[in-house]
Amino acid sequence: MQTQTIKGYTVTEEGYYGNFGGAYIPELLYKNVQELTENYLKITEDHDFKTELNKLLHDYVGRPTPLYLAKNLSKKYKAKIYLKREDLNHTGSHKINNALGQALLAKKLGKQKIIAETGAGQHGVATATACALLGLDCTVFMGEVDILRQAPNVARMKMLGAKIIPATSGTKTLKDATNEAIRYWINNTDSYYIIGSVVGPHPYPDMVTRFQSIISKEIKKQLVSLEGKEDPDYIVACIGGGSNAAGAFYSFIGNGVTKLIGVEAEGKGITSGHTAATLKVGSTGIIHGSKTFLMQTKDGQITEPYSISAGLDYPGIGPLHAYLCETKQASYLSATDEESLTAAFELMKLEGIIPALESAHAFAVLDKLKFNSTDVIVINLSGRGDKDLDTYLKNYK
Repeated sequence: MQTQTIKGYTVTEEGYYGNFGGAYIPELLYKNVQELTENYLKITEDHDFKTELNKLLHDYVGRPTPLYLAKNLSKKYKAKIYLKREDLNHTGSHKINNALGQALLAKKLGKQKIIAETGAGQHGVATATACALLGLDCTVFMGEVDILRQAPNVARMKMLGAKIIPATSGTKTLKDATNEAIRYWINNTDSYYIIGSVVGPHPYPDMVTRFQSIISKEIKKQLVSLEGKEDPDYIVACIGGGSNAAGAFYSFIGNGVTKLIGVEAEGKGITSGHTAATLKVGSTGIIHGSKTFLMQTKDGQITEPYSISAGLDYPGIGPLHAYLCETKQASYLSATDEESLTAAFELMKLEGIIPALESAHAFAVLDKLKFNSTDVIVINLSGRGDKDLDTYLKNYK
């Protein structure tokens, strides 16, 4: 196997990070996935493509996003805590970085019909936005439960011209939306599937990581002017499939300085049977075309995940994160629904920022970590909380 080494880890031509990754796909999808595998690097590394995408990211999305010193949070936890403000992107989260990149790639491949899955709705909104901008047809799959709990984002997608198809099987959440999107793709191979996280068959995990790597690249530049050094002591990010964390970790993997901390959704508790903490309760298997860690029974049936946050309600994790966990290049903690809600309300009161429930999980581990007063911590604030106001109101005390 030929390999390409990227920032402290190695990806083979077949898309493996050590023991994890690959492309386990139905024969009917082989042509589409192979076309993408053969062309994604050639297209995305092209000077004209980079110029067009970077211009859109700057002028349309609003990048670079600020790296904000949260003084009140820093005072409480006795360290320098910076927030990477992905919530200030157009559409309200990091998801637009990847959606725009893949939509441009789809156009270069001659695709006009786009499909996507979404949980919290942020990837769906980002994809619908990119499609509206670039004149592409958009169909988004979303679980019935998520359609109800993320109603503002559903309305936004419809206004942007996207067709919403509800997933009515299983727990009617992100896993089931992904299942339905893949089924649709099998029957409509003229479409292009924009996967929203670092999951799925190769080349999606690598491709999405590359599009999201702009987060860590900006952090390095911003820290030089703010702290006089490129590398923070900690990077903290929430993880469902793991795209915002992959983007935040990318430039710091294997640097020997930065502690990478991913935070999964513990739900109602690790042993409760109502959790999405894949790395705590999962084992190696195949999910949505990739070999990775997933929640499953002894006979290999996928276990239904649970989280109060729709975007973390997924029974697997991206193969990059499975690899970083196995090789101990990153640490993975978890936060319960209650801990995440408490952390969200604390951020609101201390810094005047309402985070997405997904992002709140990253803040929930601050009191579980021991910092020195000189430590520089960067938390990736991956999304804003407009979509979660109903949940916040129900739990506000």
